[in-house]
Amino acid sequence: MKIERIEIFVTNLPSRYMRRTAGSSSDTGASGDLMGKPILVKVYADGVIGYGQVRPTGRNHFLPDTSLSVVATIRDYYGPRLIGANLEDFELLWSDFNRILPRNGAARAVLDYAMHDALGKGLGVPVHTLLGGCAQPVIPLEWSVSLADSHEELIADCRRAIDDFGITNLSLKAGGPDGWRADVAMVAAVREALGPDITLGLDANMGWTVPEAIRALKAMLEYDISYVEQPIAHSNLAGLAMVRAAVGGVSIIADEGIHDAHDVVSVAKASAADAVCLKLVKVGGIRLARKITDVAEACDLQVNLGGTAIMSQLEAAAIAHYYASVPKASMLAGGEFIFGLGGVLEDPLVPETDFVIGHGEAAVPQSPGLGVTVDESALKSHTLLAEVVQK
Repeated sequence: MKIERIEIFVTNLPSRYMRRTAGSSSDTGASGDLMGKPILVKVYADGVIGYGQVRPTGRNHFLPDTSLSVVATIRDYYGPRLIGANLEDFELLWSDFNRILPRNGAARAVLDYAMHDALGKGLGVPVHTLLGGCAQPVIPLEWSVSLADSHEELIADCRRAIDDFGITNLSLKAGGPDGWRADVAMVAAVREALGPDITLGLDANMGWTVPEAIRALKAMLEYDISYVEQPIAHSNLAGLAMVRAAVGGVSIIADEGIHDAHDVVSVAKASAADAVCLKLVKVGGIRLARKITDVAEACDLQVNLGGTAIMSQLEAAAIAHYYASVPKASMLAGGEFIFGLGGVLEDPLVPETDFVIGHGEAAVPQSPGLGVTVDESALKSHTLLAEVVQK
């Protein structure tokens, strides 16, 4: 299947959900300028159209991609190389991208999603079939709980996850400006309010120092914390190893510093973590995420799936197909893509869908490609800027 044309759309979608973290605020809608607008890409190949969508985080504390950088990267660098290429030649094309313009995870991810969607449609199979099959047809979900101004506000967010969607795996943001003692008090309040049957994890977004992380996590042991994600600076692997050694029983997840397979090997060599967090928009899409997962498994590390600022059915579906392809034993915690699912926050580009949450889980789509249908009239009405790459 030869790639004939690529269309790029910067879309103006309404604000959906705000999460406060130790490093930044993640708005799963749109910011006031083009920097954080969602990007949708259409790849045309032999009569098939593949769709992909990402939302570059723009002002995020560790992801540099913006909407305009994604457009420029696809229009001027990656897109011209793809025209006339075989849709299935991921390895050759991604190798070329490393030479033409390295990194640029968001641009690679949105192309990767659209190309997998087109290839799956062309072959009549869902994307997870292209990745080795469906190891997990039903995916447990994780709810990311924002930093809050009060325990009451925090617990209300947790109860929404439990009561409205049946989610019992909660990841609490930590590392905020009030210090680690406030984080301990937060965990104590949540555990007291919700009881022993809820799985509690933490995501400190590098908000603690090594001594703070050790003191905080030791104080939290009595509240049954399952895991903590990136408690300290991502570059300090020796410090992360110290934290891990000091708080046995709490799984340590490395996140912000994980961009490729080399980073996974570095974490393993330092004995710095029990798992690595993969964000597909950070590592460059489904194909590269699967390769990194293989390396993690070889290093006896589990994989945790982060969602960044999920804001669309297309992006959630791409993440779900990746998750479904990974054996359960290799995954730590649930998939963090709930805010892209139908019935949680509506996607104006996908008004009709059966890709929804039920009892804290989501079934991976089984239709060819990503299994999500975009309303073309809605896309047209929400488009701010469009570019075309063709021969």
